[in-house]
Amino acid sequence: MVRLHTGNFSYFLDLAEKGKDIRVLAADEATPLKFYIEKIDPVNEMAFIWVKLPKDIATNPEPSFWLYYGNAEAVDGQDVAGSFDVSEVLAYQFDQSAVKDLTAYAHQASEATATNSEGGLIGGAAVFQGGQIIRVASAPSLAMSPATGWTVETWAKFDQPQQGMVVFQRAGVALVLKELTPYLQITDAAGSKQEFAGTAPLTVASWQHLAVVATSSKITLYLNGTAAGEFPVVLAELTGDLAIGADVAGARGFSGLLDQFTVYKVARDANAIKFDVQMQGASSAVLAYGEDSTPDSEEGESYIMSTLNSVTIDGWIIIGILAVMFVISWMVMISKAIILSRTASENKKFEEAFSSLSVQELATLNREDGEDDEDYEESPMLLSLTANHSAFTGSSIYRIYHIGVEEMNRRLNKTKGTDVALSPQAMNAVKASMDAVLVRELQKLNSQMVLLTIAISGGPFLGLLGTVVGVMITFAAIAVSGEVNVNSIAPGIAAALTATVAGLMVAIPCLFGYNYLGGRIKSISADMHVFVDEFIAKMTEQHT
Repeated sequence: MVRLHTGNFSYFLDLAEKGKDIRVLAADEATPLKFYIEKIDPVNEMAFIWVKLPKDIATNPEPSFWLYYGNAEAVDGQDVAGSFDVSEVLAYQFDQSAVKDLTAYAHQASEATATNSEGGLIGGAAVFQGGQIIRVASAPSLAMSPATGWTVETWAKFDQPQQGMVVFQRAGVALVLKELTPYLQITDAAGSKQEFAGTAPLTVASWQHLAVVATSSKITLYLNGTAAGEFPVVLAELTGDLAIGADVAGARGFSGLLDQFTVYKVARDANAIKFDVQMQGASSAVLAYGEDSTPDSEEGESYIMSTLNSVTIDGWIIIGILAVMFVISWMVMISKAIILSRTASENKKFEEAFSSLSVQELATLNREDGEDDEDYEESPMLLSLTANHSAFTGSSIYRIYHIGVEEMNRRLNKTKGTDVALSPQAMNAVKASMDAVLVRELQKLNSQMVLLTIAISGGPFLGLLGTVVGVMITFAAIAVSGEVNVNSIAPGIAAALTATVAGLMVAIPCLFGYNYLGGRIKSISADMHVFVDEFIAKMTEQHT
């Protein structure tokens, strides 16, 4: 049993339709192994693949096999019937719309009233509610002879203690659950009825493996791969119908779920039973998943790249949004830094020019536009409205000054004198006009800064959303696959945390950038307020 999910396989989107390109090879990477896919779901990123291992795999120094994929033109390489050993005469996995024997013997159910449902240990499960049964008609190929021995295995789950309910029965052998204890009810070759209780109880609401192994002289009950009772008995050959979920008469119906019901025409040893439990169980550590480490594989892949390869589509959508925010925020920060630097520089130049003007020169600034420019151009800094002030076009203070001069000219008499008086109301009107321009200049300086605040506050939350979704998908995949170990959880969690890292990478530079730019804006704003007050003070002193 091979479980693939986001924790150990991140290439579901590279698989061909229904996994037809999947191939399994032995450790020599040359010998094909027979396999079949019980279920594959690229959307939810999970797959269940059964592989028929070579007989000598246990003798290899490093027992392993290889999974290949990636050829969209490949034909389907599955061999369902060939994947089962010849001794396995019945295999129900309850993952089809009808109960179907997957072995080459094709022992189909003659009666099947149990329903197939999701939620099995591996894929689907058969649901029994006390009145359902799966009946398999007798056939020579379904022989269960004590001479060769036989084995019956299944996974069972029930939510409440059973009151003498039958898991399976054939002729004189029945596996029965009484409360939480498994029992074997047997009619031996002499016709004597006997009942044997298992030595270990079952657990409610969890999947447990039950196996019955018979030989010519004894019958053994296994619970989760461990012998729970070995009883000496001489069995007769079992013939007639095989009943699952009830007795052959349809009574004593089991209530719960069954998965992976299998019958062998040989007595399997304890190691084989234990191996099945460890390979198929939810917490198996027998099978380890790893990348190709041969020279032709990807070499030197960092942990970061490995983590990125495990990111799901949902995570990439969030990371994509954060990438757009990252680009926009950096464009805003760079452009605002350039604009603020230029504004501060030209403000400084203009303030130096303005502070060097005398009272008489300030009075000269208020002349009419129609007057002779020659006399006025003798002003040392050329700050008149009609002079060339291209050096100050980037200065926000100059634009405020420009409005102030215009407002003063509207209110002064058309004279070159400096003794024209203006009322306090007129000076307040001039200041109001300059304040209005100041507010507009502040709006320009603060424009697009809101994008940085959105990135600061929204980036981490978007990243957290991606992480939560990724963690949900990881745990959902683990719940479905049934494999719970660090190797299956860690890659998915690490990939989910990538979204949070991306969110912080957006927010942290924006936080520093916003505080720096905010400080520059406050400084320029203070300079503009000081200039307005200084200009009004000088004009008031001169014209009141």
